[in-house]
Amino acid sequence: MNNSLSIRAYTKQLQSHVHHEHHQLVLPVQGSIVIEMNSYVGQVTVGECVVVPNGTEHGFKADEAARFIVADLDTLPLHLLNSGLAVFCISPVLTSFLQFIEKQLQHQVDSGIERSILDVFSMLLEQQQASQTLDKQMRTVQSWINAHLEQPLSIDKLARLACLSSTQFKKRFKASFSKTAQQYITELRMEKAKALLAHTDLPVQLVAEKVGYGDLSAFSRRFSLYVGMSPRSFSQGK
Repeated sequence: MNNSLSIRAYTKQLQSHVHHEHHQLVLPVQGSIVIEMNSYVGQVTVGECVVVPNGTEHGFKADEAARFIVADLDTLPLHLLNSGLAVFCISPVLTSFLQFIEKQLQHQVDSGIERSILDVFSMLLEQQQASQTLDKQMRTVQSWINAHLEQPLSIDKLARLACLSSTQFKKRFKASFSKTAQQYITELRMEKAKALLAHTDLPVQLVAEKVGYGDLSAFSRRFSLYVGMSPRSFSQGK
């Protein structure tokens, strides 16, 4: 079969079936879906992806108003196929790209654009970390961090968002992400800083502020440790 992307809706009646010739990914763009597959039973929402290897019996049910991007693929990246995860969290970039896919598929038939979309989707899929799906508390925290990198992000504040004590939060976060909250935040900030320095003409001071550093010297030190060169050198080398 040819690889394809489509918009799907499901009913509240659980429907089980098997795809023998292709793998399938189901990615919510509106609402959530309940999945039953092998030993996994659970709800999947925006920001997550269901992996259905070929030959696997599975069933879905969802509110009729919910919408999903479904990818039917001949092959999957090996790290996703071998992870053994039925559901994993996707990156904010892929989440945003799904919104574009939905709009494009709703409003225009263009085989050239659709091939390009599928190519970009496949490249983004290769970048996914295939980390285990997060509980609601950690999803809330992750979304907050991603949306507020320019603001101070203290452990106490994040713990309150998760309705946990600071000690409980630190343990839960590390168990969920395999790194501390501070390491996670620093990585996101540095990757965003790299993108801003590479793709915009913003001055280094403003880039620092956009990733949560009011002190330019502190930002430059952290960036140099992370990247191996100063922000100014990185920007000049683009």
